[in-house]
Amino acid sequence: MRLSGKTAIVTGGSSGIGRAIAILFAKEGANVVIGDVLTDPREGGEPTDQVIADAGGTCRAYRCDVSRWDNVDELVTRSVAEFGKLDVMVNNAAIVAGKKILETTEEDWDRVMATNAKGVFFGCKRAIQQMLTQEVVGDARGRIVNITSQHGMVSAPAKFAYGVGKASAVYMTRQIAVDYAENNIICNAVAPGRILTGKPMNDDGNDPIEYSHMRTPMPRLGRPDDVAQASLFLASDEATYITGHNLMVDGGWMAY
Repeated sequence: MRLSGKTAIVTGGSSGIGRAIAILFAKEGANVVIGDVLTDPREGGEPTDQVIADAGGTCRAYRCDVSRWDNVDELVTRSVAEFGKLDVMVNNAAIVAGKKILETTEEDWDRVMATNAKGVFFGCKRAIQQMLTQEVVGDARGRIVNITSQHGMVSAPAKFAYGVGKASAVYMTRQIAVDYAENNIICNAVAPGRILTGKPMNDDGNDPIEYSHMRTPMPRLGRPDDVAQASLFLASDEATYITGHNLMVDGGWMAY
C-alpha cells in the first residue's frame, strides 16, 4: 500500500501502459482518476475503472483530451474537488505517427505534438498549479511522472514526430525538476523500451517485432506492468531524493 490515501491522475489510462499504471496504483491504495478520450481498452476487456472497482479500489474516469487546456483544467479541478488534493500526476497519453520527415504532413505533426508535447506541458502546468497550494508532506508537495520513451533520446525509425514529441517530454522533466525543486515538487520520467501493449505502433499496422528483439538484449520484450512498477516507485515516498531523472525500462536497449 505504497500510495495509501494518495490521489493520482493517469492520462491515457484506458489502455496499455496507462491502464497498467492505473490498476497498480489503485492496488497500492491510491484514489485513481483516469483522463482519456477513450473508455474501452484498445486491447479489449472491461474498462479500467470497472476493473479497479471490481477489485475493491477507487477510480474515476473522465473524458479528457490532453491537448485542450480546458479539459486538463477540469480533470484536475474535479479530482481535487472529490479527493481534496493531487499527490501524483502521470502524463502518459500519447499517439504515434509512423512516418519519416518527408512523409510527415503538417496535420500529422500538429496532431502528434498536440498530445505528446502540449499534452505533457498542460498536464505538468496544471498539476504544479495545484501542488503549489498544498502542504509539504514528508519531502514533497506532489510528484509528476512523465512517460517518455527511449525514442526521446535515440532515433525512432520512421517515427519522426513521435520521437520529437517524446524528446520534448524528456526536456520538460528536467526543466520542471530544477525550476520547482525549491517548492518540493518532484518531477521524473519513465522511458519505456519496446512494450507489448496489444496495439500496432505504425500507421500502416505493421508491428516491428523483429527490429525490437534485435535491439533488446534481454530475451523478452517489455510488458505494461514493467513500466507501471517503475512509475509506482517514482510516485511513492521511496523516491525522495530523486528528481529530473528519466528512468529506462527498456531491457537494456539504451545500453546496447
